[in-house]
Amino acid sequence: MTEHSVKHSTFTLERTYSAPPAKVFAAWADRDTKAKWFAAHDSAYTLDFRVGGAEAAHGRTDDGAEIVAESVYRDILTGERIVYTTLLYGRGVLATVSVTTVEFVSEGTGTQLVLTEQGTFLDDQEHPEWREQGTGNWLDALGRELGEA
Repeated sequence: MTEHSVKHSTFTLERTYSAPPAKVFAAWADRDTKAKWFAAHDSAYTLDFRVGGAEAAHGRTDDGAEIVAESVYRDILTGERIVYTTLLYGRGVLATVSVTTVEFVSEGTGTQLVLTEQGTFLDDQEHPEWREQGTGNWLDALGRELGEA
């Protein structure tokens, strides 16, 4: 019998971008732009950016197993806030359930982005530190897409 476990974790990541909030927000809202920094190697990536709309990203683990992240947008305030829920599956098994809030705060002519994720990690299939590192990596990729390199 498999050992079952549940871990809960919350993390907050902050990034400051020189682009204004409208441009940073647009990089989340436009499918083609978001695919460049969020799902660059995923030809099946989909994004329906609206309240109730879904997003699906696909990847592979180091050993080749499929990973699928399915998100649903729960709240969108244009230029200010995005809230979405995500189910992450590895090898077809639910690994995490999370709620993420992304805030876009005007800072001079730029943007302070504050991302907070609350996650439930099931049966040690994923670990909170992996999620935090991966999320940080794609926020850095967003910066590169915005010309922050």
